[in-house]
Amino acid sequence: MRQSTVLVVDDEKEIADFIELYLKNENYNVHKFYNGKDVLACVEHENIDLAILDVMLPDIDGFEILKQIRLTHNFPVIMLTAKVSSMDKINGLTLGADDYIEKPFEPLELMARVKAQLRRFTRYNDGSGMNQEDTLEIAGLILNRATHQCTYGEEEITLTPLEFSILWILTQNRGKVISSENLFEQVWKEKYFKNNNNTVMVHIRHLREKLGEVMGHKELIKTVWGVGYKVEE
Repeated sequence: MRQSTVLVVDDEKEIADFIELYLKNENYNVHKFYNGKDVLACVEHENIDLAILDVMLPDIDGFEILKQIRLTHNFPVIMLTAKVSSMDKINGLTLGADDYIEKPFEPLELMARVKAQLRRFTRYNDGSGMNQEDTLEIAGLILNRATHQCTYGEEEITLTPLEFSILWILTQNRGKVISSENLFEQVWKEKYFKNNNNTVMVHIRHLREKLGEVMGHKELIKTVWGVGYKVEE
């Protein structure tokens, strides 16, 4: 079985080296950078399974790197930062981050999040552990859970694992309203708290934008105010 490869980008050498040590102790391959200059070249030439990306870098803003990654890749990205602004979190999630962890952090918590994201990503890409049909179709949109593909006509829509999971759950329950709490606990596999509603809202908005670019005027995901979200033909 191929070892997962993790990209680590942090301008604080001690932190980057520390993360690398823990990752290698878990038998992950690691590509490590202290600035953003060579990161995108690495992403294009190496088979990356997950990235741990610092927001504050000396040469290129971490959000800009994330934006460039999301143009062509859907592997999970965990943003790492000392900032605590909710707007920073929303910005990262909107650009396609899968998780957000603040410094200082517990190494074991970071490793747990890495493993959780890799499990989710691997499940979508190898089709393992699935007992239900792997293909859903709604309003001309086709979702293939085994290949993690979302297509509309001849065009493929690139979704992150979290976005794909949200759309799959809503489509699987078409016509039914799914609450933010239900969505969060099914997708993130964590207990829901009130402030998690913003996380769900940001991912729904980003998902709508991607679908809207391809589907035009069709608004597939409906908001039922005070209740949750649903999709319908």
